[in-house]
Amino acid sequence: MFEIGDYVLNATNGICKISEIVELDMSGDKQLKSYFLLRPVEEENDRVYIPVDNADKRIRKVITQDEALAVLDRVPEIEALAVNNEKERETRYKEAVRSCEPDSVISLLKCLHIRNEQRAQAGKKSTAVDERYGKMAEHNLNAELAFVLEKDKQEIKDIIHDML
Repeated sequence: MFEIGDYVLNATNGICKISEIVELDMSGDKQLKSYFLLRPVEEENDRVYIPVDNADKRIRKVITQDEALAVLDRVPEIEALAVNNEKERETRYKEAVRSCEPDSVISLLKCLHIRNEQRAQAGKKSTAVDERYGKMAEHNLNAELAFVLEKDKQEIKDIIHDML
């Protein structure tokens, strides 16, 4: 599914390039296991190790240019993430960010946009949870779209913000 040289998205590290497959004993039980060695595009000196046997749960290939343009076309139609219970808010945010799926991330950003407007009208600031997940979601979405479309992240951010 993944090969050396592929660009992938990881919720924690953003866009990474698979640089090699290495055999490591990470558990200390002297059993070697295969890992993808990822190099984050924005932090080339960093190293991220993802087990090969469950990589599809932790990374996905970066979308194509056509897919990126289709995502931007869909922004107006994507529904805001519905959170019915304050206790589940952070869990729902975390699920959306970890999914690394553009539509889920946009749904989260729409939810946060609406929520921040409502809180501002009520004279309240945004919450720390809203800020944290909003930054993560925005960073990964903007980074991927900018990378694929060969644009500046700020330009992508402005385009999406205008659509929200």
